[in-house]
Amino acid sequence: MRIKWYGQAAFMLTTDSGLRVATDPYTPHELGYAPMTDRADIVLTSSDDDSAHCRHDLVPGNHTWLNTLDAVRAGGTSTVGGLEVKAIEAMEIADHPLHEPGANAMYRFELDGIQIGHMGDIGNDLNAKQVAFFDGVDVLLTLAGGVFTTRLDEVKRLIDTCQPKLVIPMHFRTLTYKPRNLHWIETFLTYFDEEKDVDFAFDCEADITKDTLPDRTRVLVMDYAR
Repeated sequence: MRIKWYGQAAFMLTTDSGLRVATDPYTPHELGYAPMTDRADIVLTSSDDDSAHCRHDLVPGNHTWLNTLDAVRAGGTSTVGGLEVKAIEAMEIADHPLHEPGANAMYRFELDGIQIGHMGDIGNDLNAKQVAFFDGVDVLLTLAGGVFTTRLDEVKRLIDTCQPKLVIPMHFRTLTYKPRNLHWIETFLTYFDEEKDVDFAFDCEADITKDTLPDRTRVLVMDYAR
């Protein structure tokens, strides 16, 4: 499987068979990240009303879209384009400085035998049910900016409890998207032993296979697409 990070919470995951799954596409002119130019077969969003996370209409391709909050409303599981997606309800930070907080979802799915978890846009501490939702996840797409989203020590508690094989940070401050009160990636990395537990892709794409996943949790810091 190949994973590409566009910025914010937007990824494209491409399976060995060529299936392309996009997550949480944004509005480029609002965040400064480049438009998502790769075609997708399936687009998953954590809500349908947050322009930094829901712009499925801007993703090329004749894709099928699932607002994962609909999976929550359907009992926690929906199938879209043959892909089973599980989701659990979450909320934005209660005192969001830009707008009223909104409901969203965290979600998970399997590609090429790898369990993928996506934290969406949650802003508060996680309850026991939300933590348990990520049990067995191999790759966790992890909120790493704090402030607008879940505080970092709470994110680290989730990682320590669920012990994913690979943690890929997202939704942190970058040279393109740089709200002053959003943390740079260095703050997130202080929670890890950078010498032993952190790798840098130095690219917006990386190849991941079930066989090459690490034996214990490692962080993979990716660049965003230009």
